Parts: sequence; structure tokens; C-alpha cells
Amino acid sequence: MGDQNANLITEKALKQFDAALADFGRARSANPNASSISLLERTRVLMTLPGGFDALYRRVRSLESAGIFGTSDWAQPGILQPALAKHSLREAGAVTTVVEAISELRMLAVSRGDYFHPGISAEQARNFLTQVMALNLDLLSGQFTEADRERPKQLGFIVQDLYQYLISHLGYESLLDSLVAEVWRLLEQGPVQVGSICEMISQIAKCLYDPAINTTGNADATRLVNALFAPTPASSEDPGLPVYEQRLTEMDEAALVTEARGFARTMHETGLASAYHAVMLRFLRNQERDDLIPEMLGLTMTGQDDFYCYTSLVSALIDEAIYPETCQSVFGLTMMLERGSLFTPSVAQALWRQIKLKLSTETEATLREAFGEARAPRVFLLAGVINLLGQPLGVGQGNNPTCQSAIGLSVWASSEADYLLQVLAWAARDNEVLCRFEGHSISSRNLEPGLVTGVPVDVDPVSLILIPHLDRIYGDMWRRCEDRDDDAHRWINPEFYGWWVSHGFRVVADIHTGEIRDYEGFIRCFYASYHPYYNGNMTVIHAQPAGIAVTDSAGRFVGRHAINILRVGLSPENEMRVYFFNPNNDSGQDWGQGIICSIRGNGEHRGEASLPIAEFASRLYAFHYDTLELGDVSAVPDADVDRIMELGNTSWAAPRENSPG
Repeated sequence: MGDQNANLITEKALKQFDAALADFGRARSANPNASSISLLERTRVLMTLPGGFDALYRRVRSLESAGIFGTSDWAQPGILQPALAKHSLREAGAVTTVVEAISELRMLAVSRGDYFHPGISAEQARNFLTQVMALNLDLLSGQFTEADRERPKQLGFIVQDLYQYLISHLGYESLLDSLVAEVWRLLEQGPVQVGSICEMISQIAKCLYDPAINTTGNADATRLVNALFAPTPASSEDPGLPVYEQRLTEMDEAALVTEARGFARTMHETGLASAYHAVMLRFLRNQERDDLIPEMLGLTMTGQDDFYCYTSLVSALIDEAIYPETCQSVFGLTMMLERGSLFTPSVAQALWRQIKLKLSTETEATLREAFGEARAPRVFLLAGVINLLGQPLGVGQGNNPTCQSAIGLSVWASSEADYLLQVLAWAARDNEVLCRFEGHSISSRNLEPGLVTGVPVDVDPVSLILIPHLDRIYGDMWRRCEDRDDDAHRWINPEFYGWWVSHGFRVVADIHTGEIRDYEGFIRCFYASYHPYYNGNMTVIHAQPAGIAVTDSAGRFVGRHAINILRVGLSPENEMRVYFFNPNNDSGQDWGQGIICSIRGNGEHRGEASLPIAEFASRLYAFHYDTLELGDVSAVPDADVDRIMELGNTSWAAPRENSPG
């Protein structure tokens, strides 16, 4: 019934589009300057519907003949530049984005021989599309940046759907080198959710083993494919799980050790675990060979100590949560042990409760809908817990406006895992989360929805269950503070996240007018609180939430976003940098003015992003600080303050009437 309704909606929109196209063609014949706005809006609507891109592909010749490109550069496809096309798709307004999308559909038609164009050859069109798509590989992983998510009129989703449509026709082979580099870049950030990454690796595997495609010499691609499908000597030809399990029963001691070490090597090299990994781990448990498990996980002394002190708990976690369908939790378990998580007694006890937890009917249904029925819902949730505790900086907000809640999950998994497991137990078992705000008890049960009005999209199992509750609670706290004389985050963050959030608070803009106020004092306070040279060499002891003004790659203001300041220190090149957690799935973002967030090569730990402190400060909007440990604000160099203000005032802090976009 749903498909039938969707088809009817598409058919209606298509009729309206065809009528608009005919009207536009007649109007342009009479007047070369006739407006295309109505037709482009019909086009935009069609792009949001099932089958819309197919319909437009079949009509792209008619669109061009009618004059949709006018006398613009798009009318001369041979001179178009991939870098400018990326800008038009990702950062421009609705009209420009829709016209660029039509142009790329035209390029696809030309490249496939469905449209002969005098201005560009099929080979040129294909090369153009390959370059444009290589510049936008993040779209192929299904992740959104804050800039994409905040775009009006569903433009972010339209562009992503366009790229999925293009890749379905072009194939991954044309993008192989760029795709491989993108996968490694994503893996270096230690994501909890790796489904889209594994899908990309599957596409890489198809390219590698397609005899019609020349992919020789791509060692990085081979390493990725082997990590999933051939991680060890006995699985080198991807024999299938039943055959591999039979091979394990026939191995002698030396062969088993070789297999265990092979798994450890590939897992730590890539951050990925294979279904074969789960099979061997369960085999070792069934054969009472727990002595090989530390070898197989590649544990250091810290991890081994955690394992041997809590062997029964680790064994129970393996038995209850780790299956081929949840194989990534092998890596999660490894990292959890490496972090020494179980040495906190309350965490160990809370995990025992989680293992035995009876989920509510609603929780089971939600998990089943998101992750299928290959295993019981409680298996997916427990595996999600293991992954989150192992990689607290790997949690992401998915395609949801829930950066505050995602930060909460990350910081609790890192520093207050027992609290995280408590609220998860409430949510999963009781469909309710309890907390206090300024002495008042709050229950999530009957609160109105916050920013998330439905089931969260593209998130891990723990986020799936907890985010709706946390989002409602955060929204309720906001309503209690919205009439106060300062930014509500001043009061909410210490109560929502925990006592360690400093009570001092600075926001750079007036909450009513948005006008920037005392920008210099704001910057000096930040430096005197966080920069070791001006705060008495005080390190960041507890991570602190902060607000940033997100800008696109042209430096234009997109919106506000929450991040977590983890530490401030010198990089290997002796550059003072801020290391922070960005819950927005991919931390390596371009904020314009040459400000590109680094995820590797500058002293980052797995999952961290970093920027030179001045560049970070130029995008800072609000922060917490300890009023009793504030350094000397007058000691901050004027040159640093001036540079930061210049970067801010010529981007997001520019007066709205003068700011670009």
C-alpha cells in the first residue's frame, strides 16, 4: 500500500513537471529571459520522490532544449570545472543546486551514450563525473555534515540521492583509488557504526575481483578487503563460515595460534572485525580455550589484566553478544579491555545487569526494525554497549539534529560508564529515563518530543534507544530556561552532562539579537582558561562542552553545533592545538578560510579532531570555564586576538546584511 501511494505521488508530481516544462519551453521561445523558477521548483520536488531521478534522466535532453541552462556556463558543458560543481551542489542555494543536479544527469546521459551532445564527448563527461564524485566521497558513505543537514528544502538529501543514483550507473571502479583513501580516512576516526564502511569495502571487493577491471597494485584496497573477507591464512579464499569453522576443528596448536595472531593483526591495522573473527572467538569459548582469547584480541598488558581479573564477565559478554552478525563488537570488546573499563566495580556490575536485562516490547520492536531478526534484539543492544564502551569517541549523531545527546553518550561512555548503563537500563526496560534539574525531578516518559520527532536514523543500538529520551529531557530543560537572561546552555550543560562541567560560561552573541558583543573579551577569556601558556599550564582535566559556529568551505555561517573540548596541547610539530570530539559522524571538515579539521598527523588520538587553537577559537561561539582557575587575560597577545577576530568577523560573525549567503 505504501509503494502504491508513493507511486501515485510521483505520477502526480511528474504530470505537474511535464506541464511546467511545456509552459517553460513556450515562454522561453517567446522571451529568452523568461523565468525558470517554477520549473526548477517542480524539478526539486521530483528529485525528492521515488523514481524522480530516473524520470528526469529521461527528460534531460528536453530540459536542455527548452533552455534550462540559458546562457550560463552550464550551457557549455566542456568548460565546467569539478571543483565549482562541488560548490554548486553542496553550498549554493536551491536554484543553483537543482540546475547543477540537472547538469550532472546530462553528463551521465552523455557518458552512457544516451544523449549525443556537441559540446562534450562521452569520455569527457565520464571523467568529469568521476572527478566530481571523488570530491564528494563522503556522500557515498551515507553521512551528512552539519552544513548538509541544515540546508533548506531537503537539498542535502537531494544531493546525496543524486550521488547514489550516479554511482549506481557509473560503478565504483572509476572511483576506486579515491574510495579506498576515503575508507581509510573514515576508519582512522574509530566509528562505532561501520555498516556503510563495510558496504563501501564490498564495492571495492567487487572492483578488485572483477576480471574486466584493471586494479593491479592497489595494496591499500586489498588490505581492506582482506580485513573483512580473508583476515587469516585459513580464511584467505573467503571459504564461508561453516567451512571455516570445520577447519578450526582440524587445526593443531600452532595453526590456532597463527590464526589468532592473524586476526589481531588485521583488526588492529584497520579497526574492523570480520565475521570469521566472531566464529573463531566462539569456537575458542566452546573448546574452553580462553587462554588464546587475549592473543586473538591482541591485548596489551592493560587489556590482559582487565581480561584475567574479569574472565567470567568477558566470557559472558562473548557468549551473549558476539556473533557473525555483530562481529564488530569483537573490536569493541578489545578496546573496552584496553581502556581498563572493567576495573571500575560499578561498571562490571552494571554490565552483568545489562546481560540479564529484560527489554520492553517497545524496545525490542525498535531494535528489530533497525537491525533485523538474525539475532534477538538484546544481542544487538549488548553488542552496541560493548562497542560504545570500547570507542566512546566513535559515536555519531547519524542524520539527526542531536549533537547534545551524542556528546552525552560519548562523555558518559568515557568517564561515567556506570551512569550510561543506568539510564540505558531505564530506557530499554522501562521506556523512561529519570533525572533532576535544579532540584526538580524529570521523567522522559510524557515529555513532548524534542528535535527528534521519530526514530533516530543511522545510529548505533544504544543511541537508537537512548537518544529519544535524552532529546526530550534536553528539550524540557531548555523550556525551563528559555526566558532567562543568558544562553540556556549555561544552566543545562552542568545538570545534563555531569558535575564536571564548569559553571563559568561565556557566549559571544546576544541571545536576543544575535549581535556579537565583547568579542575581544570572549577570546581572551577562552585563552586564559584553556591555553597552557596563559592559564598557568593547567591541562583540561574533564572534557568541556562548547558551541561552535559551523561554516561551510566558503566560510559562510551554517548554524550552531555542539562539540566537546577534550584537551589542549602541543602537536608533534610544537603547534598549540585544541583536540575535540565532534559528534557529527565525520570530524574532518572544511570550515573555510583554510580551516580544515585534522583527524590524523597532528597528534590526534583515535576519534579526535584538532585545529590550531587560534583557528578553533575563530569558530567558537560559547564555552564553559572554571572561574576559580582563570589565568591572566591581559597576557594573551594582541596579535593572536586580532587574528582570531579577523577570521570570525569575515566569516560567521560578519553582520548578517553584509555576510555572504
